[in-house]
Amino acid sequence: MARQKGIIKLTGKVGDLSFYKSKDGFLAREKGGVEGERIKNDPAFVRTRENGVEFGSSASSGKLLRDSVRTMMQNASDGRVTARLTKVMTQIKNMDPTSARGERTVGVGIATPAAKALLKGFNFNNRAVLGSVLFKSYSVNTGTGVIDLTGFVPINDLNVPSGATHVTLRGAWAKVDFSGAVSSVEETNSQNLPIDGTATTVTLTPTAVPAGAGTDLYLLMLEFFQEVNGVQYTLKNGAFNVLSIVEIQ
Repeated sequence: MARQKGIIKLTGKVGDLSFYKSKDGFLAREKGGVEGERIKNDPAFVRTRENGVEFGSSASSGKLLRDSVRTMMQNASDGRVTARLTKVMTQIKNMDPTSARGERTVGVGIATPAAKALLKGFNFNNRAVLGSVLFKSYSVNTGTGVIDLTGFVPINDLNVPSGATHVTLRGAWAKVDFSGAVSSVEETNSQNLPIDGTATTVTLTPTAVPAGAGTDLYLLMLEFFQEVNGVQYTLKNGAFNVLSIVEIQ
């Protein structure tokens, strides 16, 4: 790919060149590669077909997880979260210890401890990583889904973005069945606190146990607000908000 320079930016096709806009700016590329029909049928491309099937499965698993927590992601995610999560899902798929090449899946791979360790700590917003924002230790009860922060002092225990006056903490317990492509999520209560020196015990309790079977994921979210004349407004359109997988079983 080549980057377009100059005042006039092109989109579309000119001969064998394609001009388009991406998150990296205006780019251009030359037509090339192998015809799709040959890739589908030529025995020489059997490995390519296997890779394609597995990549599609990994991408679908990433979408399933994103869809499961989409209401939270709306306020805490970055523009590359889809690609970053697909990359992790591909790594988890590679940990499938039983399936043949071309048939490996996240649903099998996620059962391994190493795969769970890969997904634990995933941040949906790489502009606001949990470990760089929250300095207070927390506990997760995997039997109840309750997340506790004892003696939480916002002004001391947070890396507070400029202009923020309040923070809201919220959690969720999700059961995601990557093999069956179904999920269930129960969010917790929200606790909104002024960013000051008051110590508070934060207890986030799911409204219920999520239904069904699958991998248990526990998430923690921090949202920052600025209060003006008694009304709290989302700070910088959520650029500093955190959403992270804090535990997995």
